[in-house]
Amino acid sequence: MSRRLSVFAIALLAGTIVIPGTARAEGPEQIGNGTFDTTADPWWHTGNLGFDISSGRLCSDVPAGTAQPWDAIIGLDGIPLKKDETYAFSFFATASPGKVAKALIQLPVDPWTQYLSATPELSVSGNTYRYTFTSPVDIPNAQVAFQLGGSATAWRFCMDDVSLKGGAKPDVYEPDTGPRVRVNQVAYLPKGPKNATLVTDSTTPLPWTLKDGDSVVREGTTTPRGVDATSGQNVHTIDFGSYRRAGSGLTLTADGETSRPFDISASAYTALKADALKFFYPQRSGTAIDGALRPGYARPAGHVGVGPNQGDTNVPCQPGVCDYSLDVSGGWYDAGDHGKYVVNGGISVAQLMSEFERTKNAATAKPAPALAIPESADHVPDILNEARWEQEFLLKMQRPDGMAHHKIHDENWTGLPLLPHLDPQKRELHPVSTAATLNLAATAAQAARVFAPYDAAFAAKNLAAARKAWKAAKANPAVYASPNDGTGGGTYSDDNVTDEFYWAAAELYISTGETEFKESVLTSSTHTDDVFNERGFNWGSVAALGRLDLATVPNALPGRDAVRQSVLDGADKYLGIIAGFAYGSPYNPSTYEWGSNSQVANNMVVLGAAYDISGAAKYRDGVLQGADYLFGRNALNMSYVTGYGEVNSHNQHSRWYAHQLDADLPNPPAGTLSGGPNSGIQDPIAQAKLRDCKPQFCYIDDIESWSTNELTINWNAPLAWASAFIADQGDGTAPTAGRCEVAYTVHGSWRDGFTAQITVKNTGTKAVDGWSLRWSFLGGQKAGHGWNADLSQVGATVTAKNLSWNKKIAPGKTVTLGFNGTSAPGANPVPDLFTLNGAACTS
Repeated sequence: MSRRLSVFAIALLAGTIVIPGTARAEGPEQIGNGTFDTTADPWWHTGNLGFDISSGRLCSDVPAGTAQPWDAIIGLDGIPLKKDETYAFSFFATASPGKVAKALIQLPVDPWTQYLSATPELSVSGNTYRYTFTSPVDIPNAQVAFQLGGSATAWRFCMDDVSLKGGAKPDVYEPDTGPRVRVNQVAYLPKGPKNATLVTDSTTPLPWTLKDGDSVVREGTTTPRGVDATSGQNVHTIDFGSYRRAGSGLTLTADGETSRPFDISASAYTALKADALKFFYPQRSGTAIDGALRPGYARPAGHVGVGPNQGDTNVPCQPGVCDYSLDVSGGWYDAGDHGKYVVNGGISVAQLMSEFERTKNAATAKPAPALAIPESADHVPDILNEARWEQEFLLKMQRPDGMAHHKIHDENWTGLPLLPHLDPQKRELHPVSTAATLNLAATAAQAARVFAPYDAAFAAKNLAAARKAWKAAKANPAVYASPNDGTGGGTYSDDNVTDEFYWAAAELYISTGETEFKESVLTSSTHTDDVFNERGFNWGSVAALGRLDLATVPNALPGRDAVRQSVLDGADKYLGIIAGFAYGSPYNPSTYEWGSNSQVANNMVVLGAAYDISGAAKYRDGVLQGADYLFGRNALNMSYVTGYGEVNSHNQHSRWYAHQLDADLPNPPAGTLSGGPNSGIQDPIAQAKLRDCKPQFCYIDDIESWSTNELTINWNAPLAWASAFIADQGDGTAPTAGRCEVAYTVHGSWRDGFTAQITVKNTGTKAVDGWSLRWSFLGGQKAGHGWNADLSQVGATVTAKNLSWNKKIAPGKTVTLGFNGTSAPGANPVPDLFTLNGAACTS
């Protein structure tokens, strides 16, 4: 997530357009000249503007080509404000052509603390705009500023009747939460759980009806749950899981309220499985975004080796940090700004690679989707091509000694909107850190195995970088990013890297099988810790990434059964949270944190992994209930994913998905997850409108609310994993248990090869008449000459089909096949998953 200047003590309240003539608040007028009848004094302007009062208004022609809002300003100084006084600020303004401006009341010097921040949408005919705010300070010299820059084209601004008076009554922000019946507005799976939440004053059960069109298809009574602490609402729950027929536009009615429409569908999440991953292509830095691949999202390449800031191809360090420059082009923009961070990129690219690895190792997993990216025509799965774009950047952040720079971003913060290629700020490398170095070690180790079947040279490059990073981190175990290095980008500071050491050791062990890394895992105190706390994991707490991969990716770690059990124990904890929470989310702390929706999604990943390990339906159902919360079964009755659900987040904080500020720019693409409720409400909009909010209400879909409504790569990564998991479940029918048992034995191995024998036993009561056995290698191993089966291989996945003479396997009988394999650098464990005719066997 990107950070902004500092946590402002700001008290802006709701701003709305009002009709001319509305009564102003009583109190002394603070604006000495707001009517411009004879003069513009004492107003001032930046050097690129001028004043014209000939029409009885103050007008100014704003030049084309300004990059930042503050590149063109009209201002007034010396405004006294009293602490805790509520003020009414109003003005009449026009724009020709229509534009979005910024109206600020702020500290007149650095750090320019804003006491009011508004973004009026100005029209040619004009409107009167009125805002209220409560001053958090006593100050004799506040500044009124109209920021008018940031437009590629010239325009004319006029204003009149500017007024600022104390004694105003604060406006109260009331979110429109719609009907009191909260449902998943996207879809429920036909054979999955189906739950809803009713907000009501009643303390006794109430009748409910489920309708498909005009037909009542199910009825029942609600379950009172009392007052929910995260919303302050008295709520009931509704369980209509017994209804399993597919349909569209269903509604649920209770207590005189009818829910927003929803579907019951086996295929509703297929599009999201792709969209959540398609999010990453337009986040790419260093390349033009092709409008043919993303209609409406085309833009020039950002931060390449050209003006205005010379981009990321030759970036120097911050003054005093180093005496060299690096090419750190490429990668994904982290969030709504133009920064790129190794620790946030690390968890994001790891989760994309883990989503791919799930397609090899989970019984219900289906292939990763096509993503319509420039590399789609090659032989590599699109999800890996997208991950490679970020991994290539992470490799560039490594110094020759193995340490990795923590981040690269602008020298100073920029405003909104601002397309990447127009960013005028100098780019700077920030110091190396142990956390960044270990993130690189972990992701490079994982990349070494997942890319091995497709690009052996790239896999080897990653493994070498991972080894070098591990060695450097061991030699420099306490180099921490500064918590004060937050100008122009987020700090991402972390002074506890035991979890990063554990994650890196786990990935290096899985990929190499080497004793050094095995011992580092087993002797780490983290290995026996409960890494699945109620808040979930995130970029600063990554031990769970290592634990999940040790549990779900084939390896020979001693005591692996205990590792897998720890995932089930963590998932059981999240099921307990779901059961105790009337909104059914696997995340329910007393306060919600920045990016709470990503914590929900990450806990869904744990639940999904538990299902893949055990096959227990309760874990699958936990994932589905987490999705219910994200898609509308929440206190605000909205979907937090753009383009999904009748009411959804679509004004996320972004410098280029800034339609709220510039009608020529798009909203975020479909499948973009908003950060969600954040009890910290650190930004001006949230502090103004959400003061004293209950946790679930600490959210507003406003582009200026960077603390509640940002988009980031590390929030969409777990959404992509969870969306794929849900889409892969089809209608929710449990997969058929395989009636087979497989024994896989390596009889001999040498430097670049091995011989393997596989015995398949029919444990059922009926003969198998024709068979196809499938498994996946860990990395770049290849099945060569085989016997007793017809072998084929795509990537790491091998398919062995019967020959004419051994197509039947009688009950209790076996068939044996084998092959000579080609080894690849690294470990060659026994595969976890074998499927016979599509059903998982025991092994």
